[in-house]
Amino acid sequence: MIITQTVGEDIRSEQMSLIHDSKFQCANTTCLPFINVITSNIRNCQFACLGQSQCTAATFHRLTSNCELFDNMLNQNGNILADVDAIIIYVISGTRFPREWTMTGNMSVGRNWHAASTLANGFVLVAGGWNNIDNYLNSAELYNPLTGTWTVVGSMSAVRQRHTAATLANGSVLVTGGQNSATILDSAELYNPSTGTWTTMGHMNIARYAHTASTLTNGAVLVTGGQGNGGYLHSAELYDPLTGSWATTGSMNAERYSHAASTLANGFVLVTGGNSSSSYLNSADLYDPMRGTWTTTGNMSVTRGYHTASTLADGSVLVVGGYNGGYLSGAELYNPSTDTWTTTRSMNAARSSHTASILADGSVLITGGQNSAGVLNSAELYNPSTGEQSSYSAMLNISGTSSAPESIPFNSGNSIDT
Repeated sequence: MIITQTVGEDIRSEQMSLIHDSKFQCANTTCLPFINVITSNIRNCQFACLGQSQCTAATFHRLTSNCELFDNMLNQNGNILADVDAIIIYVISGTRFPREWTMTGNMSVGRNWHAASTLANGFVLVAGGWNNIDNYLNSAELYNPLTGTWTVVGSMSAVRQRHTAATLANGSVLVTGGQNSATILDSAELYNPSTGTWTTMGHMNIARYAHTASTLTNGAVLVTGGQGNGGYLHSAELYDPLTGSWATTGSMNAERYSHAASTLANGFVLVTGGNSSSSYLNSADLYDPMRGTWTTTGNMSVTRGYHTASTLADGSVLVVGGYNGGYLSGAELYNPSTDTWTTTRSMNAARSSHTASILADGSVLITGGQNSAGVLNSAELYNPSTGEQSSYSAMLNISGTSSAPESIPFNSGNSIDT
């Protein structure tokens, strides 16, 4: 069954399955509804769930018209009881369209200006940053994507913020540069995921922070831009993991600070946005590792710095959040085949100076950062699924979210296909 509702130009959909004459009955608080909505029928209960990005299941009670929305019901089959008055609605995981964000477990401490990298085992390492309480951090923690939880691991040798982290071919993580209360850093250190410990390495040619680091297809790490002791930088250098040495390469076309970079499927590196000496940027450059040269490419739709950029499984690049005089929640996608950008679904929270990591299932983990409310320890997931329809789908065209979708007249752009 396909349910469609059209208001404005925004389209939402997700695949759902129904269990008739059943309800959830829980002996603990882990499966209590996060919200109750009075709806006139099951169709509007489905729309209420669709309007809440964290909704994974719902129960509609016919007698009371109560629609219970749940966010933690994926493994609760043992808590289903027979009830002729109720219908259970399950959201099929990974089918929400457009690409959506969902909240996940919080870090042990709030961080912004930290760094994150995905390990070979699928875990995500987050290190350093600043939390506005203990100031600069050297602590680190691991995110388990299977459980959505965090575990504290060994600390870096130096406190640092606005540094970078890049996963090498051997599975270790290279952390470079940054700053602390005393100085701008040129130091580097390696995290060993087998032991959970850190080892200091050689120094970059230029001390820098708010730069980028990208692992190339040949195993080298490209470091670009940032700010040094002499101001904003357009210089770039390469780290050789076999020798532990650094060498300069071609400079970017523009000075960039607090920009973002991602390695494309063809081996090129896309650098986006950032801040120059005069303004925030929406421009983008491509680095050719074979020639060591840069070329300009299409501009983003908005200027932004302090954002993130992640290469998705389909080869497109997801750019998220940032700051350009105001905190941003918006996201957009770069198509390397056409050098063009399109907007996609915004995050649940505006954030800058956050991190983004690609998980094994292709989703993107966004962690921490800051906005007008302060430094964040929250995290959310971006699902790049296209939401192809199967046995059951509910589609909704609606601007924003609504806790009472039944207030929209059924005869204004609605249809039911069976």
